[in-house]
Amino acid sequence: MNNIELEFPDGSKNEFKQGITVEEVAYSIGTGLGDACIAGKLDGELVAKEQEIYSDAVIEIVTEDSEDYIKVLRHTASHILAHAVQKVFGDVKLGMGKWADNERFYYDFGDLDVEKSDFEAIKDEMISIIEKDFEIERVEKSLEEAEEILSDQPFKMELLKEIDSEGGDITFYKHGDFIDLCRGPHVKSTGEVKSFKLLEISGAYWRGEESNEMHTRIYGTAFTKEKELEEFLEKMRKAKKRDHRKIGKEMGIFQINEIAGSGLPLFGPNGKKIINQLQSYMHEINDRLDHVSVQTPHVYRTELWKKSGHYENYREDMFLMDVDDEEYGMKPMNCPGHCLIYKNQSRSYRDLPIRYAEDGTVYRREQKGELSGLFRLWGFTQDDAHLFVRPDQIKEEVSNLLESAVEIMKTMGMDFSIKLATKNPDRYMGSDEIWDKSESLLEEVLEETKVEWELEPEDAAFYGPKIDFAMIDALGREWDGPTIQLDFNMPEAFDLNYKGEDNEDHRCVMIHRALLGSYDRFLGVLIEHFGGNFPAWLAPEQVRILPVSDEYIGYAEKVKEEISGFRVEIEERSWTLGKKIQASHDDRVPYMLIVGDNEKGSGTVSVRDRNEREARDVEISEFIDHLEDEVEEKSLELSFLD
Repeated sequence: MNNIELEFPDGSKNEFKQGITVEEVAYSIGTGLGDACIAGKLDGELVAKEQEIYSDAVIEIVTEDSEDYIKVLRHTASHILAHAVQKVFGDVKLGMGKWADNERFYYDFGDLDVEKSDFEAIKDEMISIIEKDFEIERVEKSLEEAEEILSDQPFKMELLKEIDSEGGDITFYKHGDFIDLCRGPHVKSTGEVKSFKLLEISGAYWRGEESNEMHTRIYGTAFTKEKELEEFLEKMRKAKKRDHRKIGKEMGIFQINEIAGSGLPLFGPNGKKIINQLQSYMHEINDRLDHVSVQTPHVYRTELWKKSGHYENYREDMFLMDVDDEEYGMKPMNCPGHCLIYKNQSRSYRDLPIRYAEDGTVYRREQKGELSGLFRLWGFTQDDAHLFVRPDQIKEEVSNLLESAVEIMKTMGMDFSIKLATKNPDRYMGSDEIWDKSESLLEEVLEETKVEWELEPEDAAFYGPKIDFAMIDALGREWDGPTIQLDFNMPEAFDLNYKGEDNEDHRCVMIHRALLGSYDRFLGVLIEHFGGNFPAWLAPEQVRILPVSDEYIGYAEKVKEEISGFRVEIEERSWTLGKKIQASHDDRVPYMLIVGDNEKGSGTVSVRDRNEREARDVEISEFIDHLEDEVEEKSLELSFLD
């Protein structure tokens, strides 16, 4: 039997015999670590402690003190949920259960009629299972034994057939009288799930395929301490108040109308004003990075998508149509069009890098059940760009894009994390050699830039690895953000070359990047991040002038003319001043200028901000100068009344 090399988190490496388990590796380090081992991570993927290892890998031992312990705990909580549902409802068809990335867990059930009013009974059963502190046992079964156990579970039988066809081990996890087909990992006993809460019910297609049966999904959350659960529930309460769908409607930012179609947002004037500011900001960054603007169609013949690889790898997510006996596809990405523009003329090594930018609307056929406000859409506009570079230019270009992405996060007041997404072995084009080279180059840039990052295994686009930013908002929630992708494969598919110094053809390399991701989703994130209280530079209405009574509307119009360079409205409704101020607060307007007899007489204004601070007898020019600075600096705070 050959040896394998395992690398540990501290960078040290050691050789072991093929087939050693994660737990055995832990015991080889020390008895204490072996006893504490709950699970392992191999190349970033969580696995059971019984997992045998047959190739070189980066390994991490997961214990109760590890960050990933909570994921394992929530996986176990999902099994406890399934067990409890079986006890409450009797014969239920089990789907799949696992932890989710948003601090939750879930389990899917086929043909289950459940309501939130049933949560109390389910919770009581879960508490009983937890209090009995059942040991959680991993057992391997033969195909015949597994088929007997799962004879009345059609969805599990489907999974079993796949496991058998792939030659994988057939493993179950058992606690008490509950047994489930599962790869793990799990904690040692049900008693470790000390604090949990059931949250909501939703529909989910079996295995995420719209053509499959709709299952009932029950969501919950679990923590190691009651205090952590309370903090999570408080965050949920705050998040509900910041829901971008609710605030978007209140502020007239966007709507999704079923007559127009699910997943196709309609932006009102206020929404378009914010998007205009975001686009203006991105165009500034593009100019700084020497990007040039291009424009491409929304629909292409599918011949293009076959050439780019999308037809083979992305067809299920595309909108396809027949026109005059020929098939066309709405574009899910902008890159193939940019490739055609590049290829339209011959290029010299002196011409590169060439950087094309486009605010391009793309269309992706998400499942209807997964569409959610501005976060999951059928049509959305990306701040997209594609760079065509020589191999020796890759690191500098990626470094510049990384720097710009970090700047954007800081401008928006968001923390962030960075991940390197590597090849998905089930969905990729090109050779393993090209992928290894691409991943190594991006890793070098991340190391040289000295940013903190981690691996995101098997999450790359089908054409190349990528650097992904996760934006962290004011409530500590993570959202998909900037992405930078390295691509050696599409230039190959489109035969994209340049003449080198040797006068020979050389293949260029593509860098895909979207620094906001999409304007639509980014706006949704910003609404929730700021709770609708946008900083002055982004606010759809920056200033509202409030005449004390109708007789001062004329003076209000003169004030508006003086500050016409900003987004200003006059409150002309014949309300009391108190009601006008309240309406401005409800509309989340950053600044109010109050004008009455004193202000008209002195040619000044009284300034009140959204934070209920006020100053009287303010020179209009003083207010303008400050607001200009606040907008120019993209300040996150309203600082005039500091």
